[in-house]
Amino acid sequence: MRSVIRYDLPASLVVFLVALPLSLGIAIASDAPVLAGLIAAIVGGIVAGAVGGSPLQVSGPAAGLTVVVAELISDFGWAVTCLITLAAGALQVLLGLSRVARAALAISPVVVHAMLAGIGITIALQQAHVLLGGKSKSTAWHNAIGLPGQILGAHRPGVILGVLVIAILIAWRWVPARVARIPGPLVAIVGVTLVSVIFPFHVSRVKVDGSPLDALQLPALPDGNWGAVALGVITVALIASVESLLSAVSVDRMHSGARTDFNRELIGQGAANMVSGAIGGLPITGVIVRSSTNVIAGAKTRASAIMHGLWILLFTIPFAGLVNQIPSAALAGLLIVIGIQLLKPAHIETALRNGDLAVYLVTAVCVVFLNLLHGVMIGLAVAIALTGWRVIRAKVEAQPVGDEWHVLVAGACTFLALPRLTRVLASIPPRTRVTVDISVNYLDHAAHQAIHDWQRQHHATGGTVQINGMLETGHLARRTVSGLIGPERPEAAA
Repeated sequence: MRSVIRYDLPASLVVFLVALPLSLGIAIASDAPVLAGLIAAIVGGIVAGAVGGSPLQVSGPAAGLTVVVAELISDFGWAVTCLITLAAGALQVLLGLSRVARAALAISPVVVHAMLAGIGITIALQQAHVLLGGKSKSTAWHNAIGLPGQILGAHRPGVILGVLVIAILIAWRWVPARVARIPGPLVAIVGVTLVSVIFPFHVSRVKVDGSPLDALQLPALPDGNWGAVALGVITVALIASVESLLSAVSVDRMHSGARTDFNRELIGQGAANMVSGAIGGLPITGVIVRSSTNVIAGAKTRASAIMHGLWILLFTIPFAGLVNQIPSAALAGLLIVIGIQLLKPAHIETALRNGDLAVYLVTAVCVVFLNLLHGVMIGLAVAIALTGWRVIRAKVEAQPVGDEWHVLVAGACTFLALPRLTRVLASIPPRTRVTVDISVNYLDHAAHQAIHDWQRQHHATGGTVQINGMLETGHLARRTVSGLIGPERPEAAA
């Protein structure tokens, strides 16, 4: 109990201050009722915090699902979207009980990073229109082409407030450590709201009717189109699961305490989504921004996540009316920063370094200009194709070293590599001494036969061949054989 009071209580207050403005902004970006974001934050903190398997992860509404939720609300309405959230939670619980949670981690990280980048770009394009005093369009393409006209007709008071929020959030990175303990988003939103109230700013503001208790919404059945509903359930469940599990992995790297039980975490996330969907909240995931804040603030147990949900509940019931004073442009500025932060230069550098930049770009562009599900599926297809290409593509190089030639054969040497293999071997001059280093993880019969035939031909010209690391045909490496093949040992050519 003493540890909870010393470490978890102050950490929970810090996370509460971070979660409050973010939850409001994500609800607005999702075109959902504003209080649905607070409901999800409350449920995510209390239910996922108590049931989940990651002690220090904090759950709530996440930017990664805003595009999906906005599409669902547009297609089915808010009540049916709540049903989809509830069903997605039930699917997550079943996945957790079947103990397949770790399978979600098999998705290529570059696809997940690109998905988040695409979502971030989409959010930034949408909210740029709101910051400029307009309304976001139905697609990212229309938001992009409509931006120049929106800039020309911008509402200046709103632009000033939105840009001020962005400036505060950027500047907050360089404030002293003691000051930085106060969350930047809270300072930006509260400070700009006070400016808009004190000075004569005539701007649109967030509209909240009543408290979270008044915003409770029971889910409703759709009027047909069950196939699209089922697809929405699967999409929400998979994205929420992958994002939560990847966030849990990241949180585990930040502390030395208890590790995450991934199956239990999936059950906890599912239970939270079932409760959130049943009472009118947004879908819930583990959120790395709140979770990392929780760890940095010194939390030691799951009590911090649970208490942060309680603080949101205790604040919003009597003080929800204060949200009505927040300018829409201020939250738009916050969301633009959140969206841009999802586009991480480190992820792009990693993709470039590992040769996955094509996967990253294709996934991000498709998420922005098609939709999230198609973008992820196309990205996975490109990643699988690229991996297959790397598996079947052999590296074959030959270069002279003094009076000898050195040949390197690496990768997976199959019949698909025969054109390159035979071309490189044929380029070696006759009557030379050759060392062939074979460092492959697979060598099929066709490639083995091609090397064998070249050995005989080179021997016939009076040359010698020393082979290091020949493998048994059609098998992985079991032994290393080094042999000299030439006029001195003609029997070794076979």
